[in-house]
Amino acid sequence: METVSFGYADIDPAEKTARVGDIFKNVAAKYDLMNDAMSGGMHRLWKDRFVRRVKPRVGERILDMAGGTGDVGFRLAASGAQVTVADINPAMLAVGMDRAAKRRIDGLVWTEANAETLVFPDRHFDAYTIAFGIRNVTDIPAALREANRVLVRGGRFFVLEFSTTLWPGFGEVYDAYSHKLVPQLGKLLANDEASYRYLIESIRRFPDMPTFKAMIDDAGFVRTAVEPIMGGLVAIHSGWKI
Repeated sequence: METVSFGYADIDPAEKTARVGDIFKNVAAKYDLMNDAMSGGMHRLWKDRFVRRVKPRVGERILDMAGGTGDVGFRLAASGAQVTVADINPAMLAVGMDRAAKRRIDGLVWTEANAETLVFPDRHFDAYTIAFGIRNVTDIPAALREANRVLVRGGRFFVLEFSTTLWPGFGEVYDAYSHKLVPQLGKLLANDEASYRYLIESIRRFPDMPTFKAMIDDAGFVRTAVEPIMGGLVAIHSGWKI
């Protein structure tokens, strides 16, 4: 890769990794507010739906990648699954561990890890999840290949991510809301307009549903599928390891 997208700009891959790290260090303490601002609070329902699709089971090993604050990890662990929460950003992990302590949630493993170069052995996890994190990865194909590598045969792969809505007229309304209002909310709620502006721009640069599905196919997954939510404003992508 010569360049990668950073919002609407194209920059050096190493620079993106550092700049994204700085953004999430800045927003870690206000992460719930960020998600509420970008989704109107709907992200909580979307994550509930996402975990229902994963169908976590007692005792199975699940890797929740880019899950630092624990939002999805807590939901997965409630089933009795053995959940490893991994994130490249230690500030996000610190928020998650603090939240777990306050809620008296035990048993999760917290690991600093890069989705592109996982330290876990081959065929280690029964399921891999990543919610609202894949678009911030510098080398997405590498992360998809790593997800495939660490899953057992028959393992499940699930992604929850913003996409492009196909509902007539709704996309224009959401674009106006997200580009104009969300950065202002970021300035008001977190004194950080620039980070929120990047996060909205990163959504617009992320591949559409058919393109991202093809990328998951190329990483070696089978029975890949996509479930649009709100016409594709958000989508659940899935696949199986063979």
